[in-house]
Amino acid sequence: MAKIKIKKNPGSTDMTAMCDVAFLLLTFFVMTSTAKVPEALVVDTPVSTVQTKLPDSDLATLTVGKGKVFFDLKGREVRMRTLELMSEKYSVEFTDEDKKMFSMMDDFGVPILNLKQIIEMKAGDRSKAGQPGIPIDSLDNQLKEWIYNARIANIEINDKELQVAIKGDGKEEYPAIKKIMDILQEQKINSFSLVTGLRGKDF
Repeated sequence: MAKIKIKKNPGSTDMTAMCDVAFLLLTFFVMTSTAKVPEALVVDTPVSTVQTKLPDSDLATLTVGKGKVFFDLKGREVRMRTLELMSEKYSVEFTDEDKKMFSMMDDFGVPILNLKQIIEMKAGDRSKAGQPGIPIDSLDNQLKEWIYNARIANIEINDKELQVAIKGDGKEEYPAIKKIMDILQEQKINSFSLVTGLRGKDF
């Protein structure tokens, strides 16, 4: 009697559902992620093994590199109030739209008379604008005023003392950093953070 051959069914897996899930996940990540805006002043920070996270609020960051100083501030309301105080100090007018745009900007490094031009630029163009840095001369020390008014604004809005972090380029010469530290100490700010990169364990 001849054997009956049973046909082997190779089987098939319906991949439709898996593809749908993959595309849903991809769509979710694309729509919820934000593109990183290039920094206006790129610095190569020195490395250390200390891992302390900077606070997400009540913080001003001073970026120092190539002889320039840039200023950044956390919190939209604090930024807007700081700009209002600086506007009163230097008699420079900013519209409500300017204030709103400024509250969403990252760091900047221009004299206040040129700030409006930077505010009106697209985010991607600000990094290409060749900003000269915030003046810190003895005759025109605008950085000192930015820090002072940011502290007032933070106390008004958040009822907390503003913390300061210095993000300096590893190749920046000491006198440039010393000048920044002197400005802070003039305002009795003797405690501040130094932003560094993370050194590997095998260093």
